[in-house]
Amino acid sequence: MIKINRRHFVKNSTRVAATASLAPALLLKANTIRGANERINVALIGCGGRGRYVARGLIEQGAELSYLCDLDAERMSSTAQFVQDVQERTPKRVKDMRTVFDDKNVDAVAIATPDHWHALATVRACQAGKDVYVEKPHAHSIWESRQMINAGAKYGRIIQVGVQNRSAPFVHAAKEYVQSGTLGSIGLVKVYNLKSGDAFWLGEPGTAPLQFDWDAWLGPAPYRPYHQKIFSHGWLYFWDYCNGDLSDDGIHQFDLAFYVLGDPPIPTLTSCSGGRFVHKDDADVPDTQSAVFTFDNLLMTLEGTNYPRYMQKTTATIRRNDEFPYWTQNATRIELYGSELMMTIGRHGGGWQVMTSGGKVVDQLYGRPPDEHHYRNFLDCVKSRQKPNADIQLAHNSLSTILLASIAHRIGNQTVEFDSLQEKITNNNAANKLIKREPREKYQMPEALGSSGE
Repeated sequence: MIKINRRHFVKNSTRVAATASLAPALLLKANTIRGANERINVALIGCGGRGRYVARGLIEQGAELSYLCDLDAERMSSTAQFVQDVQERTPKRVKDMRTVFDDKNVDAVAIATPDHWHALATVRACQAGKDVYVEKPHAHSIWESRQMINAGAKYGRIIQVGVQNRSAPFVHAAKEYVQSGTLGSIGLVKVYNLKSGDAFWLGEPGTAPLQFDWDAWLGPAPYRPYHQKIFSHGWLYFWDYCNGDLSDDGIHQFDLAFYVLGDPPIPTLTSCSGGRFVHKDDADVPDTQSAVFTFDNLLMTLEGTNYPRYMQKTTATIRRNDEFPYWTQNATRIELYGSELMMTIGRHGGGWQVMTSGGKVVDQLYGRPPDEHHYRNFLDCVKSRQKPNADIQLAHNSLSTILLASIAHRIGNQTVEFDSLQEKITNNNAANKLIKREPREKYQMPEALGSSGE
């Protein structure tokens, strides 16, 4: 059983709920009165669907968007239109991120490229003296994550990871509740990423957009000929560019679970089974996956799917109102099994409920999306130089744990033993080689930043 510091928890959900629901408005009001010279100049690197929302959110929290950077001119144009109603100044458009890094007027960058570029772009930004907001998952390998930590420390940079639940008031309350010991001793935590999904077929390769640098898009990943579907979100189905949906999306609720548990160390034992069981198609990554993580005093599971049509994330309606999901078919929930009570948490505004036998609810708290809190926290930390809520060092353990599950699956659905001090897998040489992927020579890390564990 996990040992929790027991203390009396003041059960006043109504008061906390009211505070949480008012917090976004209060924060926004308190921070909109800002002098022009206080605005933080931010560049967006990666103008896809998620990137444009991050850029807009940072602007709405007081930043100035000075650059749009993407290899695709059409995406930059679309993002410029998306933010034009919240910022008068038109951001510059460039295709090479090094132009952004060379501009001394840029204070920070938001990195929303495909996953395989997150680490190298972050390290380059730190080397150039920029603070970083990097989308999840922040790295493609455990070694890359360690290089990001080392770069942030070496160059004194703020690195906030886009696991925004760490900035949610309702999640803060959940952590306080868990740490109070009210649930009792916790020996089992179940994390779910049971999403719907369809088969993926590559089809014809197509033709690259005009003046599009495919080699630069591939970056550290192995070379392969251009394919239109890989460029257009199909990269999510291949190991070269991501680690499957557990890493790309499940990291949200998995990191949330780590947070409310007090950020445990990376587990010693990880096993994972899965495969492309339902969709017999062109994808590499599994559509069904189940991982088990053995900590010193806790067992955690993570289950993922990409096929059942009846599963869905917490809806936008629930996220913005005082409602709870129907937990049984909520795709992105967390269940904490205490010896006395059970807690179920939804991510991104799903709130939480605590139950005893017979489904009786003994405590609950509605939630709201945490994005604006997370953007504000990043900008505040750029000024104060304090560690952000989702500092890269905190995010390292939760992501590394998921990456161990991917490795265990890729070597044949086995169990791996991990030495967290050396950040090495000790029982399987083939698995240990997946701790680090050797990037192509042209896209090596800028300089030696230290090996894993240093």
